[in-house]
Amino acid sequence: MAEDSSRAFVKDVKRIVIKVGTAVVTRNDGRLALGRLGALCEQIKELNSQGYEIILVSSGAVGLGRQRLRYRRLVNSSFADLQKPQVELDGKACAAVGQNSLMALYDTLFSELDISSAQLLVTDSDFRDRDFRKQLNETVKSLLSLKVIPIFNENDAVSTRKAPYEDSSGIFWDNDSLAALLALELKADLLVLLSDVEGLYSGPPSDPKSKLIHTYVKEKHQGEITFGDKSRVGRGGMTAKVKAAVNAAYAGIPVVITSGSAPENIIRVLQGQRIGTLFHQDAHLWEPTKEVGAREMAVAARDSSRRLQALSSQERKKILLDIADAFEANEKLITVENEADVAAAQQAGYEKSLISRLALKPGKIASLAKSIRVLANMEDPIGRVLKKTQLADGLILEKTSSPLGVLLIVFESRPDALVQIASLAIRSGNGLLLKGGKEAKRSNAILHKVITEAIPDIVGGKVIGLVTSRDEIPDLLKLDDVIDLVIPRGSNKLVSQIKSSTKIPVLGHADGICHVYVDKSANMDMAKRVVLDAKIDYPAACNAMETLLVHKDLVTNGALNELIVDLRIQGVTLYGGPRASLLLNIPQARSFHHEYNSMECTVEIVDDVAAAIDHIHHHGSAHTDCIITEDQETAEIFLYQVDSAAVFHNASTRFCDGARFGLGAEVGISTSRIHARGPVGVEGLLTTRWILKGSGQVVDGDKGVIYTHKDIPINS
Repeated sequence: MAEDSSRAFVKDVKRIVIKVGTAVVTRNDGRLALGRLGALCEQIKELNSQGYEIILVSSGAVGLGRQRLRYRRLVNSSFADLQKPQVELDGKACAAVGQNSLMALYDTLFSELDISSAQLLVTDSDFRDRDFRKQLNETVKSLLSLKVIPIFNENDAVSTRKAPYEDSSGIFWDNDSLAALLALELKADLLVLLSDVEGLYSGPPSDPKSKLIHTYVKEKHQGEITFGDKSRVGRGGMTAKVKAAVNAAYAGIPVVITSGSAPENIIRVLQGQRIGTLFHQDAHLWEPTKEVGAREMAVAARDSSRRLQALSSQERKKILLDIADAFEANEKLITVENEADVAAAQQAGYEKSLISRLALKPGKIASLAKSIRVLANMEDPIGRVLKKTQLADGLILEKTSSPLGVLLIVFESRPDALVQIASLAIRSGNGLLLKGGKEAKRSNAILHKVITEAIPDIVGGKVIGLVTSRDEIPDLLKLDDVIDLVIPRGSNKLVSQIKSSTKIPVLGHADGICHVYVDKSANMDMAKRVVLDAKIDYPAACNAMETLLVHKDLVTNGALNELIVDLRIQGVTLYGGPRASLLLNIPQARSFHHEYNSMECTVEIVDDVAAAIDHIHHHGSAHTDCIITEDQETAEIFLYQVDSAAVFHNASTRFCDGARFGLGAEVGISTSRIHARGPVGVEGLLTTRWILKGSGQVVDGDKGVIYTHKDIPINS
């Protein structure tokens, strides 16, 4: 999880008050949650060893005592007694019994960790005594100097306070307000309130529409929050926690409400991670720096794109050349951020194929810079006259190329996609909004920074907006009046979700299930080279071979076996269709419609080219498919009957790429049949406009116009 600049206060924290609620201490059945308490004590041990001073405020005594006394009453009751209405147990007695048991448990857990703890019971009236408060400070100071953990609880067994617990005469009313009071009294640097939920939500946590509030701003959130039910146990609940947190925060002590169930949450808070809900006296000052709203970002991109279009061709070219230079100048910085993303992804246990797409391998920055320069030196795509027609004498109509407007690109994993898309947007004069995957957050941020800083002020860096929150995507998808095209690059699930969530046209492909069909007349040396390249050159790419189809005659002459051996030598794991799995003794593939994105592929045997085409149409994704054959007639049948965006003869599927096609770069490979298909370069990001040049002509019912509709040379 990324660090949040608003959490920078943690670097100055030394003394921490941690409050543990009854809902954290106990399970739903009222028994002690030993696992949670053990994990909490281990965190405290770790923090103690790092030099933090920890003060614990623990609830749970009343609940624990009630459970024990109920059991004792049950054991000592006759059958007749049990038939009578049961009187509720005295809360004071429950507190007395439970406190003893609770402290015995803490003592045992901390002793196992070679830590000493101390019990301090207080009541509301104690704090009215100035001498008591002075002595309290001295005692706690002495305990902390000895690395002892002070454990506070309200002494409910002798407290004279009764419900309603909160009134104007009280100093504290529950352990939440006690924790806030102790944080102030003992000059703590941080108060952590552990709850049974992740933090403060905009509504009841059980409501799917409720959102976690990461930073509480009293002026903004006070009237917006709808609290759920009170805690299932204990006296407080989220209402009490928020009240205590606000009081402490406005007195100068930062407060974090977070889950006591999640492992290492306290440690993660102290690492500056965006955990739970933060309360801080300066929170209202951070509010103006919030991210720009979806509409504002899209409108800014459109306005900037119009200024970009107004530049000369040479000025737009220079922007791209400056970006290419900036990438090379910042290569080390980009590499450091990318390596951090890769390390985090590995630690999080992401699949190898995703990590492969995430990594900017050596030479990648130089390659991207080269592609940008190729794009810069291409013919200017904006305002090209595509067709010129004389409608009538002195009335000339021109069909010209024009930018689409504002593009929204949602992509996963690959940070190099950001570079390609941004450079294509600039070359084509489009505004751009980019949303990358969270796994590439640092890489995307530095790449976006390098690009936008190279764009002159006359255009403005807002021509390319980086969307950092997933929550903004639904809002952006509603902006069909501002955003002109959505291009999702990622999983089938991502593409399907976007298509079903917007009125904006969507361009893209879901899966890259590419086939190589080896015909009976194939040159087998060529076939081996092409098949191996299509699979192992870059297995995580969408244009890598996922299914190898082989003519049945290659089984009997041994050619199939040679292909299989070569793939296995290279480390490719093979799965078979019904025919191949039996013949080759390999596991059967779960589905023919499967994109491995790794060193795995499916093999199947087919009767002829017609069967291969039929297989591709039934199980493929209309991306890229290839035939290897020396029979020209068979090749022509395959090339013109396979209904895919790219169809190859005797060439690796890996050639299906914008840069390799000479497009400079690509925003993706489209399997759509409208607007653009295959690798989408600059031309795929353009539409057309009609320019009519006359000399005062009017229609007037077509009486005075003699139409010629004559095509004339574009350069005339």
